[in-house]
Amino acid sequence: MRYRFLRFPEGKFKAVTFSYDDGVTADKRLAKLLAERGLKGTFNVNSGLWGKNGRITPAEIREDILQYGHEVAVHGELHRASGVISVADGICDVMNCRVALEQTFGRIVRGMAYPDSGITYFTGDHTYEDVKAYLQALGITYARTLAGDNDRFQLPTDWYAWMPTAHHDNPDVMAYADKFCAINEQDTYNGGRYPRLFYLWGHSYEFDSHENWGHMEALCDKLSGNDDTWYATNGEIYDYVKAWEALEFSADDTMVHNPTATDVWFDADGHLKCVKSGETIIL
Repeated sequence: MRYRFLRFPEGKFKAVTFSYDDGVTADKRLAKLLAERGLKGTFNVNSGLWGKNGRITPAEIREDILQYGHEVAVHGELHRASGVISVADGICDVMNCRVALEQTFGRIVRGMAYPDSGITYFTGDHTYEDVKAYLQALGITYARTLAGDNDRFQLPTDWYAWMPTAHHDNPDVMAYADKFCAINEQDTYNGGRYPRLFYLWGHSYEFDSHENWGHMEALCDKLSGNDDTWYATNGEIYDYVKAWEALEFSADDTMVHNPTATDVWFDADGHLKCVKSGETIIL
């Protein structure tokens, strides 16, 4: 049996993505900053709070975020903590937000970032399994959590507890970025050639309150422009990984069929392969 590892589009070994919460007006500056460097992000918004207390309006989202190729995702209609409110209230908060985003922007929205304390804290008899079950039932395919910063750069094993690499104010974030950029696919041993992901999150209003937009600019400059890296939204990464997981390999590992609508790249024992949509190839 071969070692087989996903490679991102065009055979890239690494990917970078961003996730920013609450839909505040500073998102406009951040969206432009990312786009100018060829970076892409997911902006998680509260549909029930548009235009209130410094939050962005739907018109601004269209003109200043979506036009750059970024995406929007669910952050709850009213920004209510999933682990604290009842299942019924959680369902309403997520579903109302998803419906509003889809109707307003004319696109299917399946991603989410947990609002408030999310799944880091539970009260009463609430459980993560309850939250995960209703998100699945509501058509949410992934949900970003927090409070587990690390420099492993791994794809999630549970898409409903997607742990980012770091918050932008983590004191180690620049060291994490240096380590990520320095990883060379050719220097890794066969069993360790799995793909790497750098996932940054935060709130854009923090750059105003901390007066550190320069910190974010320097971090983005460090992460951008690398030939071995794919720059994508959260949703694009999820969809691509799922296309990889849908590939069908023969019993003797000599053929692979791609039943999806996405061309998929992968590494097979150190050899780069691409199986196009609907294609079957010999390995």
